[in-house]
Parts: sequence; structure tokens; C-alpha cells
Amino acid sequence: MRKDNLEPTILLTGSTGYVGGRLLPLLLERGEHVRCMTRRPPASLDEVPDGVEIVKGNALDQESLNSALQGIEIAYYFIHSMGSNDDFEKTDRLAAENFADACTRQRVKRIVYLGGLGNPDHQLSKHLRSRQEIGDVLRTSTASVIEFRASIIIGSGSLSFEMIRALVERLPVMICPKWVRVLAQPIAIEDVLAYLVEVLDLPESESIIFEIGGPDQISYGEIMQGYAKQRGLTRWMIPVPFLTPYLSSLWLGLVTPLYSRVGRKLVDSLKNPTLVSNNVADQHFKVRPRSADEAIARALINEDKEFAETRWSDAFSSGGKEKSWGGIRFGSRLVDSRTQAVNATAVEAFNPIRRIGGETGWYYGNWLWKIRGFMDLLVGGVGVRRGRRHPDQIRVGDTLDFWRVEQFKDNKLLRLSAEMKVPGRAWLEFEVTEENGTSTVRQTAIFDPVGLFGLAYWYALYPLHQFVFAGMLRNICRAIESSNAYKLEAPASGFEN
Repeated sequence: MRKDNLEPTILLTGSTGYVGGRLLPLLLERGEHVRCMTRRPPASLDEVPDGVEIVKGNALDQESLNSALQGIEIAYYFIHSMGSNDDFEKTDRLAAENFADACTRQRVKRIVYLGGLGNPDHQLSKHLRSRQEIGDVLRTSTASVIEFRASIIIGSGSLSFEMIRALVERLPVMICPKWVRVLAQPIAIEDVLAYLVEVLDLPESESIIFEIGGPDQISYGEIMQGYAKQRGLTRWMIPVPFLTPYLSSLWLGLVTPLYSRVGRKLVDSLKNPTLVSNNVADQHFKVRPRSADEAIARALINEDKEFAETRWSDAFSSGGKEKSWGGIRFGSRLVDSRTQAVNATAVEAFNPIRRIGGETGWYYGNWLWKIRGFMDLLVGGVGVRRGRRHPDQIRVGDTLDFWRVEQFKDNKLLRLSAEMKVPGRAWLEFEVTEENGTSTVRQTAIFDPVGLFGLAYWYALYPLHQFVFAGMLRNICRAIESSNAYKLEAPASGFEN
């Protein structure tokens, strides 16, 4: 499955994973032609970017590896099975052995691998020991192996960062065992990606290990406090001499069940310091990693940017996410989305949306919106007194009662950001898509809660939101259909040609 006639020389494994998924567009930006190996290729060629070839392959299947590596000069190895219920060390070792053998047979020149920091002379956790063992196994190939060893990777979506986020957001008071005071050298995902791209310009050499990390040697507790500060949260951390990594992992499973399976394996690694012991990377690469505070800030900024560009019709259809109580979580945000189809064009379907707020109101439960506005005034907010600039014209920056227009694409999209007082940030979005004369109206409520109070606020009001937002979408669609029915029944005006 391919989209051009140029033969790829780079193989990218794990292209749907956290690091690989972010590396792929950077490689394409450089003009590289990439072959991605995946166990589940996309069904349609339209989903494949230009410059990419997709091959089906599995590191536990020798024959598929031979096909995937044919003609390849550089292979990125981002394969691990830590999320499985099996013996991940044994599975990862076998996968790396197969990959190393296939690289030898196919005469691959270089393997690039991302592993983990940790002093091998100390008693490493199973996770860190396995990550470093994989590098040793890959070096049995005739290809030279460039191994990067990193500590915590800070970026929205990274397992370590998401676990820190979940703990800080949900726990105003944290009981902190010894491992919270263990030192790490966190690095921003952007800096990791910069190394992984720049390695393509590295002259041919023998296998080498590069230890990479930011300039700060700080504890996990300090990383949590840094995140809390940037989110405007106050967190109390009580040090205790007990609570082993094993007990901590069980507790983690209760507090952050989303990460319980992988998190329990990862938290065992927190007893090991993960620090850079040399500056060899500085001698070979131009990358100068940013500080931990900068990395956290960039993660939050990038998350906002990615979130603003999200089309929920795509996210929900391709993400395989099912609706659950409280909505679906995307990073720190909670998303509640619903759709309804109408027999109308996109222009016709968008007309009632364009008039929302002000004199028109919110199509359902206007008295509830007025009460919410009055409550907002009582706590120093803007209330609903502002109305709107024009009854049916919208531009970015306009106010609609206690909302502000953040994004507007005529007949397609209206995204409002809340300016009422809430423990977090809130958005309300309307998206219209048309196909064969029928339009689908998607209404999406989004909340980025700050701390435990923010979560409590969202879940407490969630039943009411279901009632109000469902009624709003239903009445918007009725307004669309009523407008169309009026056009069909209205007599000729006498002014038509």
C-alpha cells in the first residue's frame, strides 16, 4: 500500500504509538520516504500520507520482518509489550532478537532505538532492565545501533506525564513515599524528537549509546509541584518512610485506573534514579534540551493547540471511543458529544446556530441559562447581560452572553469558550457536515477541570448538562426543519424572475 513511486529507505515501527506517531510527520517534513510497519494496516489508501508506504508486520513473525526490512537502510525500533498481560520481558526479548536477525539478513545499515536511563550496575527495575537489554539484543545485528536512553518524557499523551497529571489533578494531599524524592532528568518530547530526526545526519559509525535529558536533575515530587504551579493548583505533599513501589502501584491503580496495568510496571522503576552520566550527546548533536518547567509549559501549550484543531467527528469515528458516564477523557479534558441528522444543506443547518444567544436564546431551558448567568454575577462573573453584537452575524472574538467566539467557519463550525466563573475551562462547539443533501449537526461540550473541585463540578452537573444539551440540539434541529418547511409552503412573493 503506497502513495508514490519512490522506494523508502527508512522503516518506522510503532508509527501509531506515542513517539513514532509524532516522529512520522517530522520525517515527512524532511522529505524522507518512510515505510511504516504495523500489525493493523489502514483499510483505505486515503488515510495514508504522501511519502508513506504501509506494510503489515509483526516483530514476532520472522517472515513479515524480512518483507518489511527489504531495501531499508535505517530502521527505527519503537516496539514494546509492557501493556500486555504476558511476561513482557520475554516477549520484548524475542521481538528484538527477531528484528536484529532480520536486519542482518536484509543488510540494514543502522537501527535507532529509544531506551531508558538507569545505572546498570544498580538493581534496576524489570522495566528499565528490559529496556536496556533490548539495546544489547539489537547490537547483535550487523547494523550499527544508535541507542538513546532517556528519563521521564514530558509531553501530552506520554504515559509518565499523564500519570503525573492524573495524580496532581485528583489529589490535593499526597502521601509521598521515598521514591517520590528519587531524582530524574526529564526531557521534553520535542527534544527527544529532535534527536531522533538529527540522527539521520549522523555519519556512519559503530554502535553507540547516547544518554539524553534536560538540564534539571529533580525529583518526581518537584515535577508534580511544577505541574501543579502551572495549572494554578496548591498541592500538599506529606513525606513518609514507607509505602513501597509495589504498594504505591496498587494505590495508583485505585487513583488512576486508566493507567493501572502499565502504571504498576512503570511505578516500580521510580525507585531507580534516571540521570545522565555523560555529555556525549552534546558532542554529536545540536539539540540543547529545555528545562522541566519549559517542557511542562510546552506540553500544555501544544495540548491546547492540538485540541483546538480537533474535529470531533473525526476523533470519535476513528478513536474507537465509546460514550461513558461523565463523557470521554482526552488528556485532562472531558468531552461530551452528540449528533443529529437533518434533511437540509449545511447552509440551512447552520442558520439557527449562527443566531444562538442574545435575543434568540439557547434553544432550550432559557430560564436555566438565566439562573446560571445570575449565579455568575453573584461571584463576580459576566453573567448574560452582554448579549451579542449582531443578531445573526458572527466573527471571532464576539461575545455571546457569557461565551466568546473562539473559532468560526461559516456554515461549518462555531466554537465558544466560556467566560463564566468555573473551576477550569469550558467550551461549547457546533459542527455541521453535509453529504448528499443531508447534514449532521454535532454538538460538543468540553471541560478542562482544574483539580478535584473541577472534576466534582463537572460530574455534579453532568446529569443537568445531559438534559439541557440534548434539548438544545433537538430544538436546533427542529428550527432547521421548521425553516425548511416554511420555505416549501410559502407562496411566491411576486418579486422572483
